Amino acid sequence: MILFDKFILDNGLKVLVHKDKTTPVVAFNLLYDVGARDENPNRTGFAHLFEHLMFEGSVNIPSYDTPLQKAGGENNAFTNNDITNYYITLPKENIETAFWLESDRMLGLDLTQEKLDIQKKVVIEEFKQRYLNQPYGDWNLFLRPMAYKVHPYRWSTIGKEISHIENTTLQEVKEFFFKHYAPNNAILVVAGNIELDDIKNLAEKWFGPIPKRDIAKRNIPQEPPQIEARKDEVERPVPLNAIYQAYHMSAKMEQDYYATDLISDILSNGKSARLMQRLVKEQKLFSTISAYISGDIDAGLFLINGNLNDGISFEDGEKAISIELEYIKNETIEKYELNKVKNKVESTLIFSEVSVLNKAMNLAYNELLGDANLINLEADQYRKVTVEQIKEVANKIFQPTNCSTLYYKKQPMAEINIEKPISND
Repeated sequence: MILFDKFILDNGLKVLVHKDKTTPVVAFNLLYDVGARDENPNRTGFAHLFEHLMFEGSVNIPSYDTPLQKAGGENNAFTNNDITNYYITLPKENIETAFWLESDRMLGLDLTQEKLDIQKKVVIEEFKQRYLNQPYGDWNLFLRPMAYKVHPYRWSTIGKEISHIENTTLQEVKEFFFKHYAPNNAILVVAGNIELDDIKNLAEKWFGPIPKRDIAKRNIPQEPPQIEARKDEVERPVPLNAIYQAYHMSAKMEQDYYATDLISDILSNGKSARLMQRLVKEQKLFSTISAYISGDIDAGLFLINGNLNDGISFEDGEKAISIELEYIKNETIEKYELNKVKNKVESTLIFSEVSVLNKAMNLAYNELLGDANLINLEADQYRKVTVEQIKEVANKIFQPTNCSTLYYKKQPMAEINIEKPISND
């Protein structure tokens, strides 16, 4: 059980405090309710770009990292489809440094054309290195817009294409900041060997004076049901052919989510999982294969991807995957197999609670979902899944008409042809 206290400042900032006497380190986690799904379709990659800009210094503090390092702290951040999350760990004696730094960034960044140009170059280089110049790196740039036609999940966090970042203006960046970076659009969690009253005082001192802002209203189009199978292919200079598949699944807070997550573990979590055991070890069709869920707040994707061994056709590989999915749909799994993956999930959740930073992050995320106490109920949600639910959910998801498939073909280096990622807008 993770205990916490919660209070809300007059400007709307939600603050959660978790006391952990076992650690000398304090975790300071600030989550903003903005992600890639909140972007303009013609300016994708914006939330991720802005994550970089947040480290360029604020109006009153030109260097973010220097004072934090002097206080013995470390920091980082991440952006995904749904959120942007900033976190700091530091000795509890220096916790006020975190309040000082993060409140000043929220109050006002020092946004200049020079700083924007620097971070645009950084993000563009990251786009090239991680997505365009890395083997199999761009598969998501093709599969997402195939699976999604209207929902903003149709682009990756990095964005659709480099030009969206290249053409970003300083005025657009400033508008994005004031529409999304505000106390009434954020959740702060402080975890460690701390006292509630001390955190209240620090929160009021540093964040209390920051005014509320008019947050951009979220109006996300919902993806209609997919009613026909979709297929595409791309050629790249990679060592092996690969198959990528995406099935639409439930949203994070829907009943089917936990059963779907367990199905992915039954298929792919560990060397004894079905796909690894049958398609890699026994039939030797794939060199590697995995199944997992995207974990998005809105309706997400159940993903399967595998690298085919030489001499194995795409058709044979796809057929073998389909057979394994049919087993899940038509045969009731043994309770021991379901219990095995449940135990793995539960142990993962327990071990994650050892880290004070993980607890801070998870409390913030669950508060965003509606109630931070959901963190204490998650294991029960997995325990309640039955073998009948596994079968029922599998039959909902694993329909051919609900699947988007990308054939990722290997191509000799001499024939390389770098393509621009497809866009379905």
